[in-house]
Amino acid sequence: MNGVALAVFIFFFVLVTAMGFLAARWRRAENEASLDEWGLGGRSFGTWITWFLLGGDLYTAYTFVAVPAAIYAAGASGFFAVPYTILVYPLIFTFLPRLWSVSHKHGYVTTSDFVRGRFGSKGLSLAVAVTGILATMPYIALQLVGIQAVLDVMGVGGGEDTNWFIKDLPLLIAFGVLAAYTYSSGLRAPALIAFVKDTLIYLVIAVAIIYIPIKLGGFDDIFAAAGEKFEAAGAGGVTPPDSGQWTYATLALGSALALFMYPHSITATLSSRSREVIRRNTTILPLYSLMLGLLALLGFMAIAAGIKVSNGQLAIPQLFEDMFPDWFAGVAFAAIGIGALVPAAIMSIAAANLFTRNIYKDFIRPDATPEQETKVSKLVSLLVKVGALVFVLGMDKTVAINFQLLGGIWILQTFPALVGGLFTRWFHRWALLAGWAVGMVYGTLAAYGVASPTQAHFGGSSKEIPGIGEIGYIGLTAFVLNVLVTVVLTVVLRAAKAPDGIDETSPEDYTADAGDPGVRTELPPATAGTSH
Repeated sequence: MNGVALAVFIFFFVLVTAMGFLAARWRRAENEASLDEWGLGGRSFGTWITWFLLGGDLYTAYTFVAVPAAIYAAGASGFFAVPYTILVYPLIFTFLPRLWSVSHKHGYVTTSDFVRGRFGSKGLSLAVAVTGILATMPYIALQLVGIQAVLDVMGVGGGEDTNWFIKDLPLLIAFGVLAAYTYSSGLRAPALIAFVKDTLIYLVIAVAIIYIPIKLGGFDDIFAAAGEKFEAAGAGGVTPPDSGQWTYATLALGSALALFMYPHSITATLSSRSREVIRRNTTILPLYSLMLGLLALLGFMAIAAGIKVSNGQLAIPQLFEDMFPDWFAGVAFAAIGIGALVPAAIMSIAAANLFTRNIYKDFIRPDATPEQETKVSKLVSLLVKVGALVFVLGMDKTVAINFQLLGGIWILQTFPALVGGLFTRWFHRWALLAGWAVGMVYGTLAAYGVASPTQAHFGGSSKEIPGIGEIGYIGLTAFVLNVLVTVVLTVVLRAAKAPDGIDETSPEDYTADAGDPGVRTELPPATAGTSH
């Protein structure tokens, strides 16, 4: 056990735990018993808080571990994460401000709220809600995987022969604390902790990108070592092989389309206080892509450093353990650990809000009060974390990783209803539901049929594209089928004059801002004019 690194890790964990509970007093509202307050932080966050919150939301502990681990294992094909985060920001600039405006005008808390209001369809709203919860669960589980990787490298919990309870006790404690302060403080907790998380990550990356190459003889030696490894394995050296270019491109594009369909991305977005905050954030969030590019290079550094691990996700924590002084290794491990807590909190809140607003209130208790909604959402956020914990403790980690890829395939199928609905009412609600069903069934079955050396099913996220013959991302193929079915059925249903749902929105709702008449802000008088 690395005692110094563990002590530093515990210090930062205690610090963010205290911040998590104190966050309940930060920007306290007059009426805390509403989802606007608990689940969206009062819709009051300014540019920098939103930037840190979205960064903490999108760049998770698993990003810190998995992106360089993919490059360590498979070479430059793992760099697909860098172009997709560059593609996503111009994309969201076109539709997130519209979603913010209509959501604030009508008090929407989730994407399913918007879909129900736009298309007048509880069935389509339910489909979007169930998909969001389904896709978020393994994503939360993978934050646990990131923490487990750090604990394993530090020697916490004992070896493989240790009693399972003792081995997993540190993880149980970490997520017990997370559950407690999320229940208490809601979205304010991860918003406050995100400052510490991002500061630590930027610090670790800045030191790693300078300090480790100096110890390894420079980038020439690092790239040479990586090139030798992948050329020997027939993986194309430090560039993707020709056979992998369709996979690389479709995975980057599909991931870009999917990223802001996830409920936690939308939850962080709707917590902003104005439309302009969203527009500014889409211009400064690419700074995280710069960090991600540097972070990805750690995979090549692990190869040059001779890191040998049976589980690829341990490569980067082991690199930090071997290359850094003990005290700074503790700082790096804390960055990864806190990088798991922030997104896990936001994800559990987002999933809970979907269940409460679009399943509990729509189908179980339509007359639920705001106080009852908040209470149910708090309880469900706990259940979601327990489910994620069971997922990780009870399943092989490789399976969990591939289920996360399946989550991306699923969540992409909500794109036509959400983004399409923000710009046009032409799509018919029944056609959207049919397109969603086709995309979900095809994507799930195609992924089920992918085998890997370690498992017979769900062994990856790429398969031959029908009609083209190239290997591509299953999620993007399913999305294309989804859109085709939606368009064709819409033409048929419009021609048959099938009944349309009631649209409760109006064109001016999509450009409304916080100061406009009728726009719902729910800020207490003491904070409504405060500069954040």
